[in-house]
Amino acid sequence: MKRSALIAALLVGLVPLRAAQAQDMPGQRILQRIDANGDGAITKDEMTAARQRLFKRLDRNGDGVIDEKEIESARQAIEDRAEAAQARLGTRWRRFDTNGDGKVSQQEFASSMLFDLVDRNGDGRLSADEIATIRKLIAERAN
Repeated sequence: MKRSALIAALLVGLVPLRAAQAQDMPGQRILQRIDANGDGAITKDEMTAARQRLFKRLDRNGDGVIDEKEIESARQAIEDRAEAAQARLGTRWRRFDTNGDGKVSQQEFASSMLFDLVDRNGDGRLSADEIATIRKLIAERAN
């Protein structure tokens, strides 16, 4: 029982932090998700509301408590996403290795950049819409 309480505490406290890793500016994604009024800061009320949303996501059966089964379900979902990310990384690495020598040179890595393809309007900048479009295409292709 102590083990499940520890896991629950870690999940409730740390799960939102994984979002920050996906951004260039540390914490930017967390700020965007939690800052309900868009003022660039997180208030105690906004943090409380975010924690309540997370609790609801973890309490899958809606009984008002997070039990060991729900923690196991969350752990499995995290594990599944990690495995999928590992598979994507392997696939991308193989695509970068254009000469098939089992290594990705700096030139191979640089030449494989899809920036120009994603920059649909050719303005040299990626807008949120352009990023969302390519993410959607990649997600559809993965499924």
